[in-house]
Amino acid sequence: MCTILPFERCKPQKFPDGFSNTHSFPVDLYFQYRPDPETTTMKGFYAIVLLAISNVFMTLAWYGHLNWKDASWFQKFGLPAIVLISWGLAFFEYIFQVPANRIGYSGNGGPFSQVELKTIQEFLSLVVFALMSIFVFKNEKLAWNHFLGFGLMVLAVFVVFKKW
Repeated sequence: MCTILPFERCKPQKFPDGFSNTHSFPVDLYFQYRPDPETTTMKGFYAIVLLAISNVFMTLAWYGHLNWKDASWFQKFGLPAIVLISWGLAFFEYIFQVPANRIGYSGNGGPFSQVELKTIQEFLSLVVFALMSIFVFKNEKLAWNHFLGFGLMVLAVFVVFKKW
């Protein structure tokens, strides 16, 4: 099998001894799969989209309960129930995060190292949190120091991804 996802394409490649990666079982196990650049780019895109979705659930799980305290249906819950609700939301976070990391990881044919995946996740976490604070929670006003901090995060992403 030459793909990880069912919708990916694999371009046949010739190996030094004349075999190609289109052979069946024994050869596929013996020869290493080499993804084409288009597939690698799409894996990077899918990984980033899945990480962004994951961060929406993470933000709801970690901070949503702070904003739902005024809702009548939420007031009757104690801390153990709040923790269970947050865990339920975090379950959906992991449904998106784990596949994102597996798809995007260079060891699985993706374009990113583990450090790069973590950097993307942290950057997206801040972006999603800022957007949800403004448009969903509506309880935060971003000031100049927040934008400066986010700018420094962009600089940190540049430093991590720069091939020195």
